[in-house]
Amino acid sequence: MERQQADDTFPPGLGARVELTVTDSDTAQAVGSGDVPVLGTPRVLALAEAATVAATAARMPTGLTTVGVRVELDHRLPTPIGGTVVAQARLAKVDGRRLLFEVTVTDGAETVAEARVERALVDRHRFVERASRPA
Repeated sequence: MERQQADDTFPPGLGARVELTVTDSDTAQAVGSGDVPVLGTPRVLALAEAATVAATAARMPTGLTTVGVRVELDHRLPTPIGGTVVAQARLAKVDGRRLLFEVTVTDGAETVAEARVERALVDRHRFVERASRPA
């Protein structure tokens, strides 16, 4: 089942939207990526990935999941505590088991970040089993 092609299940154009209101725990200070009280880049990345996961959730075949394999992220504007950001993911390309998403993160009319997130369709049980083996 791990060899299943992603384009059999996930058509390009598939998308999802995820929203976050920035709290103290989302700041660069809190996540260790800086010393300013604004939305930290690691949280922007997590939000972008959450949108890609949400895009595939309703169509995910039993026993399968996707895992992140590559990310390109441009974090352009700061978002203060209390600000709300929205990540909109769109499946741009399917190549075998690989899914390439384009994600835009906005704060109202402003583009806060843009990302390209690549995920791979895998057999959940086999993946966890391999990850759990001693090195």
